[in-house]
Amino acid sequence: MTVSREKEALARVLVHEGGYVNHPKDPGGPTNKGVTQRVYDGYRKSKGLSPRSVKDITPQEVEAIYDRQYWDAVKGDQLPAGVDYVLFDGAVNSGPGQSIKWLQRALGPLYKGGIDGVMGIGTIAAVNAVNNHDALIDRICDQRLNFLRHLKTWPTFGKGWSSRVAEVRSIGQAWATGETPQVASFVDGGQAKAFIEDAKTAPATAPADAATGAGVGGGTIAGTLQGLQDQLSPLSYASEWVGRIVVVLAVVSALLVVGGLGWRWYANRKAARLAEALSTAPA
Repeated sequence: MTVSREKEALARVLVHEGGYVNHPKDPGGPTNKGVTQRVYDGYRKSKGLSPRSVKDITPQEVEAIYDRQYWDAVKGDQLPAGVDYVLFDGAVNSGPGQSIKWLQRALGPLYKGGIDGVMGIGTIAAVNAVNNHDALIDRICDQRLNFLRHLKTWPTFGKGWSSRVAEVRSIGQAWATGETPQVASFVDGGQAKAFIEDAKTAPATAPADAATGAGVGGGTIAGTLQGLQDQLSPLSYASEWVGRIVVVLAVVSALLVVGGLGWRWYANRKAARLAEALSTAPA
């Protein structure tokens, strides 16, 4: 990896990030050139400098933060052309750990380790074993989009994120195939931070348990009433009345049990898909 490609990658990421924003629904809060106020405060503190608004961040500070906290975090200098940029852009938008997880999942069986978001020796070795970086970039971007769709902020920023990822995919694949990548363009909304803390929640299974329990309980009551009906059989009117209750209870109980089991299946399926999208499930 050459220093010039890091600078080219940074130039494109900065176009995607735009200038100062403070959207009320953006979990990043006040952000300038992709650097949040929190990250900027941490950087200034590490340099023994007093805090100040991220609005006043200098170009030199921007380059230093991107180099240390994003490019170096994904070990961009050790990654193939195109893959480095795709991981870099994802790290800026969702954090290095999340971006590395997308890579680890995209590597498939070539990667033998856990989905831990750490760019270790095993991850680097798996990347070096890939003979089609163009296709790898496709899979990384697919993982990223799946993650974004499972965030609560998707309805607000989904259009911008989709445009950004599409352009990142195109630029990365151009680099991977030796072509000249396009110039990046800014799309409003694409700069919003996409953190796992804003993920959707899985459906609760409590309603399923309640429905199933009620159904089983109703079935027990129906059985008891059935026994009572047998005892009242000489009294035709009372027996007929109890019989109708038994039928209603049996039907309702069956519906509750089926509904409860159905909801549990749905909730478990949604939870599994959410875990996979957020890279919290085993590969």
